[in-house]
Amino acid sequence: MTKNHHKTHTVKEVKDLTPSAYIVRFQKNGMQFQAGQNLNLGLEGDTEKRDYSIYSHEQNEFLEVLIKEITTGLVSKKLRKLQAGDELEVDGPFGFFTISEESRKKNKFLFIASGSGIAPFHSLALSYPEMDFQLIHGIRNSDEAYEKEHYPEGKYISCVTTDNNGTFNGRVTDYLKQNPPDKNTLCYLCGNVNMIYDAFDILKEQGLPSSNLFAEVYF
Repeated sequence: MTKNHHKTHTVKEVKDLTPSAYIVRFQKNGMQFQAGQNLNLGLEGDTEKRDYSIYSHEQNEFLEVLIKEITTGLVSKKLRKLQAGDELEVDGPFGFFTISEESRKKNKFLFIASGSGIAPFHSLALSYPEMDFQLIHGIRNSDEAYEKEHYPEGKYISCVTTDNNGTFNGRVTDYLKQNPPDKNTLCYLCGNVNMIYDAFDILKEQGLPSSNLFAEVYF
């Protein structure tokens, strides 16, 4: 049998954020990536792999992915059981959900995420702290505001639907209706496909051109 060409990366830590969400940190092994890209990964020797946006920022000395454990999910359950020293098979980086240096310097950005769809925005915000951005995060309860302290003061807005401890009580789409962005804003959306379609409709109605809208669909 021919040896596969996956790169093997050693796990450094698995960190629980909530009962269903966690971060896997693993060796970078010299990998260069652009914030917003994703990796395809799974257990060493396992045929089941999944794509996850890179959560860590470009300057980190390690790689991280943010994973939401799914009840029916094969991979998300297995990865949670990883221990420091275990091996992961990693392919990538892949994807074009990235922002050029030129664009970062001259544009205003609105990042719109639901759930674990916040991962690429965590990488973008921390990789490029000089960017002019606002991040809106749609979550069920305020415990899911994953590491919100990592974002600069006033840049992170949690839209929470089941408790009153978020920045805004309601859905991302409710927030957008009440707070229309400037028409020149570049909007990047990541997460649940229904949220993305609904947000696209609202933003277009508010006068944003389609050329200002970018999406990475998670599920």
